[in-house]
Amino acid sequence: MNSDKVAASKAATDTQLIARAQRGNEEAFRALFDTHKRRVYSLCLRMTGDTAEAEDLTQEAFLQLFRKISTFRGESAFSTWLHRLVVNVVLMHLRKKGLQQISLDEVDSSQEEPVKRDYGDDDRRLIGSIDRISLEAAIAALPPGYRTVFVLHDVEGYEHNEIAQIMNCSIGNSKSQLHKARMKLREHLRRDQRHRLGASQPSAGADEARTQQER
Repeated sequence: MNSDKVAASKAATDTQLIARAQRGNEEAFRALFDTHKRRVYSLCLRMTGDTAEAEDLTQEAFLQLFRKISTFRGESAFSTWLHRLVVNVVLMHLRKKGLQQISLDEVDSSQEEPVKRDYGDDDRRLIGSIDRISLEAAIAALPPGYRTVFVLHDVEGYEHNEIAQIMNCSIGNSKSQLHKARMKLREHLRRDQRHRLGASQPSAGADEARTQQER
């Protein structure tokens, strides 16, 4: 079976499961949970940077799904609809916690580096050019507002107009926050790289001691 047929078969299966779940079939809902739980958890983890919160929010997201699945009309892909629901759950959680969010109305007044008008393109200097552990740590270190936009755009693949709708901000604000997130990520990764290089190089004292031992 070729990839197109596999995709079509999976879509048909999802459609059947959704229809059954909308009628209150618990087995169908469980199957949807099993299908999507890993990606939902991954999204929650990247947005919060906390494993315990990600687990709790994954459960909350599926509770919301159970309550709202009857409102799904198939106007978009189910995965897209579900991810919008998940993002809203996480953002509501962050707001309730009172975490300092980056203002969606702030103007980028940074003079350190001009904003390049290449928004919408993947930043290849960040994606695929560094090891995954360092990138995940750098993403987790971002302020919540920057982290959310970066995850939605560069990780999940949402367009800026979609992010603007999800976060109730302007497209320009989404682009500005993505630029700032990338700048902070580069700074974090440069520091991490310098730290690694420094740790891997023996000190002058260690070199001298080794020389004395060899004598």
